[in-house]
Amino acid sequence: MRTKLSVNINKIATLRNARGGNLPNLLQVAKDCEKFGADGITVHPRPDERHIRFSDVYDLKKIVTTELNIEGYPNEKFLQLIEAIHPEQITLVPDADHVLTSSEGWNIEEHFDFLQAIIFRLKKIGTRVSVFINPDVKQVLSAKKVGADRIEIYTGDFANQFQTADKMQLIKPYADCAVEAHRLGLGINAGHDLNLENLHFFKQQVEPLHEVSIGHALVCDALYFGLQNTIRQYLQCLQ
Repeated sequence: MRTKLSVNINKIATLRNARGGNLPNLLQVAKDCEKFGADGITVHPRPDERHIRFSDVYDLKKIVTTELNIEGYPNEKFLQLIEAIHPEQITLVPDADHVLTSSEGWNIEEHFDFLQAIIFRLKKIGTRVSVFINPDVKQVLSAKKVGADRIEIYTGDFANQFQTADKMQLIKPYADCAVEAHRLGLGINAGHDLNLENLHFFKQQVEPLHEVSIGHALVCDALYFGLQNTIRQYLQCLQ
């Protein structure tokens, strides 16, 4: 199967916010990512709006023609945004307000009742719900029980150890999660620190893999290669 690439444009918003105004133009970048072959746009609005603003999400919904994936912790303000926007996908993450970036997945059993109620509420509006998990088969089983449509496997540890660890041993928990998720009828997404060095290997070993969302590394690569060429290279890694 072809794995889709969703480009996370949070870093574009960070750059814009550093000077105020509208440079770079977030909406134009989203349009260009789609024009250059991206299968979707991902954003993660945080309570302090330090990168993506809630107003950005409303604007993006008007112009994104592929799929809009909105990540975030499901507090009431976030849920009201989702209910107003109706994105194609929502990814639930367990981030506290102060964290710099998403660095671990849900312990679903510990938050089972909370997540089950949230997912039931979101499914009423017809959006696909993914839950952010660590590469643990137990969490895959819990994701199915809680009513999720997909899992997104946190790949930060994989990326951090990719250059030094036994690669086949390192990838095994991720591959096992994908096999189990597929058996249970769940879609499989992945994200966090995937890049041009490790993405092709990850794609080769983790099957099926429906979607990856990549932002920080892709934007950094675009400084050297240009946005169009960078997206092309990431798509090649997923072939």
